[in-house]
Amino acid sequence: MELLTYEIEINAEPEKVWSVLWGDITYRQWTTAFTEGSFYEGTLEENNIIKFFDPKQNGMYSRVEKVIPNQEIKFLHLGEIYEGIEVPQDWGDATESYFLEENDEGTLLKAVIKTPAEFKDFFEEKFPKALGIIKHLSENQL
Repeated sequence: MELLTYEIEINAEPEKVWSVLWGDITYRQWTTAFTEGSFYEGTLEENNIIKFFDPKQNGMYSRVEKVIPNQEIKFLHLGEIYEGIEVPQDWGDATESYFLEENDEGTLLKAVIKTPAEFKDFFEEKFPKALGIIKHLSENQL
């Protein structure tokens, strides 16, 4: 497993950053850094299953391990979805966590990813772009 950490300073309060991360419209905007047309289905509550999709109903499904609104969320990735069909994967403790820390400048957004090595290059290329979009949306939307 690779442990990857990305962070960005955002001139907005944590509540605003959280709403950009998980609001339906803004989620679709910032995740274009990974795949155009991405969206998720499910409710962000502990132990719920969330499905992350591309426009062709492909993606992955995960369990929400922890939620502290406006502060922290953690997903455990369980498997992939092909044309709407869930396919379990043996990814062990593959997780994706987001931490929002309020400070004098606004919010430090930190993403911590535990991923199989095969996905490292993808995240290294895409995650900084995603954080840049989150920053822009958080600082420039009403």
